[in-house]
Amino acid sequence: MTPFGRSGPVPTQRPANLERLLTSAGAVLLGKEAELKLAVTCLLARGHLLIEDVPGVGKTTLAHLLARLLGLHQTRIQFTSDLLPADILGVSIYERHEERFRFHPGPIFAQLVLADEINRATPKAQSALLEAMEERQVTVEGTTRSLPRPFFVIATQNPAYQVGTFPLPESQLDRFLMRIELGYPPAEQEKELLAGEDRRAMIERQPAVIGVDELLALQATVDRVHASPAIIEYCHEILLFTRRCGHFPHGLSPRAGLGLLRSARAWALLDGRDFVLPEDVQTVLTPCTVHRLGDSGSQRTGRTDHQAIADLILDGVPVP
Repeated sequence: MTPFGRSGPVPTQRPANLERLLTSAGAVLLGKEAELKLAVTCLLARGHLLIEDVPGVGKTTLAHLLARLLGLHQTRIQFTSDLLPADILGVSIYERHEERFRFHPGPIFAQLVLADEINRATPKAQSALLEAMEERQVTVEGTTRSLPRPFFVIATQNPAYQVGTFPLPESQLDRFLMRIELGYPPAEQEKELLAGEDRRAMIERQPAVIGVDELLALQATVDRVHASPAIIEYCHEILLFTRRCGHFPHGLSPRAGLGLLRSARAWALLDGRDFVLPEDVQTVLTPCTVHRLGDSGSQRTGRTDHQAIADLILDGVPVP
């Protein structure tokens, strides 16, 4: 399939390469079609993804799977309490035979970075990601270096009540376009998983179904999905409601509003439309906004609480 360029048409049905991506991913990560679609939506919208759940439900598998299917250069950073910013960004080492310092890039210099158990590191180590995730560049020892394109961070996070975790600060949470949970698989899919082949071996055999140039073109296509003035007004009213309703410590920022609209455009593209519906905004509302409306600790400990927050917003803002 010919990729859509910056000036090409927006497809009126789901692009074939995205269809292959979702089908291939769904054959490995069983029973998680909605979560896979949200993860791909986040990637198409040029965002970063935070996956919070208990260990062993497939958070890391999802990251490895997307990297394989997209043919992206991937690195993995295991966050621990003794991790230092230099372990993420890189360091300059004196090369005696050259009589000068040479910069050795850290694992942040990759197209897909898996930040595993991100909340097990101290705030000092977490802060090393702030510039990279927002500006797609890092500054080390006074020198600014660009990161590769595309640049996509998938971070996994254990629930805050588990031992050895540090809550992510609001500035770090705001860098993530979406936050999702995977949860346990449905019973039938879990039995199929138990009886089937090891997922890691399956991932190793998966061919890339979308190239880097195709992915960049699809990301550009998202920007051309039409959002009517009514949709933009709807998103703005959602922002205003969170600031005025009195239920949250602080309301959604303009950056959150831009992310919500961009995610709705990406979701519409995945549904094969060149325009955004109110339902698209409502679908991505929970993953795009709830983690920005409070801390990541005991105030939000389960899916029910998250859905209650989203329902409060949806009930309080008229649909255009």
